[in-house]
Amino acid sequence: MQLGLQIPDFTWPGGPSRLGADLAAVARTADDAGFEFISVMDHFFQIPVAGPAEHEMLEAYTTLGYLAACTSRAKLITLVTGAIYRHPGVLAKIVTTLDVLSGGRAWLGIGAAWNEEESRGLGIPFPPVAERFERLEETLQICLQMWSGDESPYRGTHYELDRPLNSPQALSRPHPPIMIGGGGERKTLRFVARYAQACNLFPGPDLARKLDVLRAHCDAEGRVYEDIRKSCYFIFDVGSKGEKANEVIDNLGKLAELGFDIAIGAVANVWERTPLEVIGSQVIPAVAAL
Repeated sequence: MQLGLQIPDFTWPGGPSRLGADLAAVARTADDAGFEFISVMDHFFQIPVAGPAEHEMLEAYTTLGYLAACTSRAKLITLVTGAIYRHPGVLAKIVTTLDVLSGGRAWLGIGAAWNEEESRGLGIPFPPVAERFERLEETLQICLQMWSGDESPYRGTHYELDRPLNSPQALSRPHPPIMIGGGGERKTLRFVARYAQACNLFPGPDLARKLDVLRAHCDAEGRVYEDIRKSCYFIFDVGSKGEKANEVIDNLGKLAELGFDIAIGAVANVWERTPLEVIGSQVIPAVAAL
């Protein structure tokens, strides 16, 4: 099993004036500790589960570009981009740029978007859910076309691109891997089977059923289920001195038994960095063979 660090909160003790230096130090520590992914949310306001909207929130791809320069090995991903936030052609260019400048470490994490408050607040059109999924599918198609080098016009219901040129091309081959976030059984998991290399689910009692649904969609799409990587969101609480490390290892083992091979999530008080070092020395080696 591989682990990923998500950084969902930027309201840190040092404040905005120290945020750049503190974030760089956290990213380097996670990179050195052996985290396979470093992730940020793609939100513009803080989300309710993490704090009030007014808390500090950095724009995702600017942040990942900064982290690319601060690290050397971890994959860089949003968990996950709202498809309606950026035009698909621009999004493909953004992820391509991140991939080139990071030496081939970019992933595209994407979903249909859900946060109406921040969309309305910033003037981003927020269509009904059915249209958001239509736009998600067209975005996936456009990104894949641009990464394939096909410059022929794209004509969709919501997007039209006369010449989807993408130069330079991404370094990742055949393209930056796509992780689709969300557990919707009718559309989201079907899109995973049709377009993606990975899914990300949230923990809950229905995880096994979600994977069964994904397997069924893979069968319908002619896709090998085992080729899709399964990620689950996970809170890494090893304690301030590592006293809960064994408990974390046990819980990750349960996810591995279900079929998950990636766990990405937040670390409490991540700016202190000691929990990252504990995870690197105790947890990552213990779960590497799961």
